[in-house]
Amino acid sequence: RETIAPDQAANLLQLHPDFPNMWDAWDVDEFYRNTVTDLVDADEVVPGEDGVSVRVVRSFGASRVTQVLSLAAGERRLGIDTEVDWHETEKFLKLAFPLDVHAERYASETQFGHFYRPTHTNTSWEAAKFEACNHRFVHIEEPGWGVSLVNDSTYGHDVTRTVRDTDSGTTTTVRVSLLRAPRFPDPETDQGVHRFRHALVPGAGIGDAVREGWRINLPERHVTGAGEVAPLVTVDQDAVVVTAVKLADDGSGDVIVRFHESRGARTRATLTPGFGFAGVTVTDLLERPLADTAAPERDGDRLHLRLRAFELVTLRLTRA
Repeated sequence: RETIAPDQAANLLQLHPDFPNMWDAWDVDEFYRNTVTDLVDADEVVPGEDGVSVRVVRSFGASRVTQVLSLAAGERRLGIDTEVDWHETEKFLKLAFPLDVHAERYASETQFGHFYRPTHTNTSWEAAKFEACNHRFVHIEEPGWGVSLVNDSTYGHDVTRTVRDTDSGTTTTVRVSLLRAPRFPDPETDQGVHRFRHALVPGAGIGDAVREGWRINLPERHVTGAGEVAPLVTVDQDAVVVTAVKLADDGSGDVIVRFHESRGARTRATLTPGFGFAGVTVTDLLERPLADTAAPERDGDRLHLRLRAFELVTLRLTRA
């Protein structure tokens, strides 16, 4: 099915005037939306030398944007690498994706989980959320099908919903915030070259959004010369994300493993360290033992876990 709304274009750069009533560098006022310029003219559109990408160059004002759109074989996501040579004043640059999805709410990632915001503005509280934040992903879904927009560095966004006149369908537009250009307190704020990386993932469930968000932030690295290297820790359940494997702060040589359930549902998983260990203790975030919390069930070198929705767990493994 089509991801983009009929007769619309995704990856649309939009430029707004930006004159907050107060606090030039910190505030975004809703009336900035009243005026917008779509940056649709291209200086150059050429195929990439790698055979899987297209390079698009656009100029506006005193600035220049170069984007590389890539769709590698076997990938389920469209990569969007953006470089902006930014020399505007009191402007706000957005990147828009009008999606053919009917959704009452959308998910945005926060630390160790995600939460939902409405796509409509039925109350004053909802209307006040015209600019919001996320970490690695924004996820829009109707029953059975969703789309995720993941990023590696830029967290401001807005989501709006409209009904089309042509077919009465719903367009849910996700726009990511790229750059502003305040004059106070620093008139040179954000001037110069900036690089962003996004990816559009059609057909994505919330688990796909979590995985692709991590992939774009921590891309796979290839190391040569060392032969096969076993991972320090493996988990058999994709919903469980390991966020830290480190030596204990007290210098004992114990290994700290921190992980959480990422999809908002109860799950069972098996964690297998890649090294021998003599004991395991559940700790808090400061690596202090939690006396009233039982250690996971152990079966040889494997630990069997039961996690609540978004539960965060830190284990201290005493090496054999």
